[in-house]
Amino acid sequence: MNGLQFSLAGTTLTAMGSGALWWEEQRLLVLSDLHLGKSDRIIRRGGAALPPYEVRDTLIRLENDLTLTNAATVVCLGDSFDDNEAARSLPETDRLWINRLQAGRRWVWIEGNHDPGPIDLGGTHLAELPLPPLTFRHIAQPGKSGEISGHYHPKVRVQTRLRAISRPAFLFDSDRVILPAFGTYTGGLRSSDDVLSDLMRPEARAIITGQTPRMVSMPR
Repeated sequence: MNGLQFSLAGTTLTAMGSGALWWEEQRLLVLSDLHLGKSDRIIRRGGAALPPYEVRDTLIRLENDLTLTNAATVVCLGDSFDDNEAARSLPETDRLWINRLQAGRRWVWIEGNHDPGPIDLGGTHLAELPLPPLTFRHIAQPGKSGEISGHYHPKVRVQTRLRAISRPAFLFDSDRVILPAFGTYTGGLRSSDDVLSDLMRPEARAIITGQTPRMVSMPR
C-alpha cells in the first residue's frame, strides 16, 4: 500500500496516495468530497460541458482502494454528490456500481453542504459518526479533538524540477486530520489559506498524495 502512517488520539491511521484514509484496526476506509455528478451540475447551471467521465474515474479509484484494503466499513465524509439532483440523476449503471461496492460492507454517508439530505442509495445517512476515540464529520469544528473531516479540499504547493504544482494533501495535527477531496473534478484550497491556518496547530504536517506520498511541514 502506498501510504504514510501517522497517529491521532491513540489510533494509527494511513494516508493513502489516492487521498483515502485507512484505519486498519477497524478495517475502515474514509473518503471525502467525491462530488459525483459535478459535470452534470455544471451543465444544468448553464456552464461549459466537461468530459462526462468524472463519476467513472472516481468510482474506479474507489474500487481499487476497496480491493487493496478489503475494507469492512466505508465512511464518505460528505459532498459525496455535487448536489441532491446529481444523486437523483445518477445513471443506473453507476447506481448499480455503487450498490456492488456496498455489498457486504457497512457504508456510511455523512451529510455535506452539497448533499445535506438522504440520498436514494444503500447505506446509512448520518450528520456525523462517533467511533471513539474518533469522530467523523464533514466540516471541522474548532476546539474539537480526535476529529476526521473534509470539506476544504486542502492542497499543497510542490516544486518539481520544471515548475511548481499544487497537489491534494492531508493536513493533520494532534487534534484532527482534514482529508483531501477524492473526486476527480474538484478544486482545492491552499494550506496557507487563513481558514486552514487557523484550524490547524502550528506543528501541523501535510501528507502530499500521489504515487509516492510525502510528508512535509504544513505550508502556511
